[in-house]
Amino acid sequence: MAEILSPDETGLSRAARLLSEGQLVSFPTETVYGLGGHARDSHAVAAIYAAKGRPAFNPLIVHVPDLAAAERIAVFSDAARDLARRFWPGPLTLVLPLRPEAGISDLVTAGLDTVALRVPAHPVAQGLLRAFGGPVAAPSANPSGKISPTRACHVVEGLGGRIAGIVDGGPCSVGVESTILSLDPPMVLRPGGLASEDLEAALGQKLPTGGDAAKPNAPGQLLSHYAPGAPVRLMVRAPDPDEVWIGFGACPGAALNLSASGDTTEAAVHLFSALRAADRIATERGARGIAVAPVPETGLGRAINDRLRRAAAPRPAE
Repeated sequence: MAEILSPDETGLSRAARLLSEGQLVSFPTETVYGLGGHARDSHAVAAIYAAKGRPAFNPLIVHVPDLAAAERIAVFSDAARDLARRFWPGPLTLVLPLRPEAGISDLVTAGLDTVALRVPAHPVAQGLLRAFGGPVAAPSANPSGKISPTRACHVVEGLGGRIAGIVDGGPCSVGVESTILSLDPPMVLRPGGLASEDLEAALGQKLPTGGDAAKPNAPGQLLSHYAPGAPVRLMVRAPDPDEVWIGFGACPGAALNLSASGDTTEAAVHLFSALRAADRIATERGARGIAVAPVPETGLGRAINDRLRRAAAPRPAE
């Protein structure tokens, strides 16, 4: 099983040493727990794909401690630099032209000439990146297509026997993955922990949402993703008797509620934990599936609904 590491200097030093040896370490960010490997070590990156059972055509996000480190890896336009200064550290990933001399493994970019970059805000992630001193490729620390982890125990459940270490930094504060933005032209490739409205205000324009599930150019674009074991049905105001109901707002009788007050920020924090809990309840009850109440498409509701639609999508053949 993975070594559980404390989020202090000793634990982060051990985690950095494991990364330098080409091993995999999970660590908390403000969004979800990431599964980190040395982004310049193709053997380490291949191990990420193997541990997750992840399709090799799905790119990975590279985590760095600051804008200066990011500019050594990608070419920044003035617009990209302005966004980075405004929203980094934080839950924004930028897809930018890769510098050929950056030494990033082709497996990280899935052979594309762009790279997805993020500066996380979590102090443990920052501490690890600075202790390691290099770029860390880190998708969410869960088996591919399954529910993302927001606590160290979730990582243990999904990947504990496949990776070297897990830095336990407590629960994640945002609870959904980062928003992914490309800039040529400006487009949201994945809604996430930074509301699209904030990006639109910064750029002074409306942003379309795009991406190709068949040929992803950023993480989180596969049609079926974030899925529990039980089938998921959406926009349900009156569940069937043999469904586990996840509510939002006033939903008397719901087994779980993302936010009884109807707050999408609170709902984002609870989303993946609620899906995990509903899946356990469905198994215990022998329920047919999971039903989820409607969530508005505003603020972080866009990211929540994106994850829910992918959780409810038809599953790929095993």
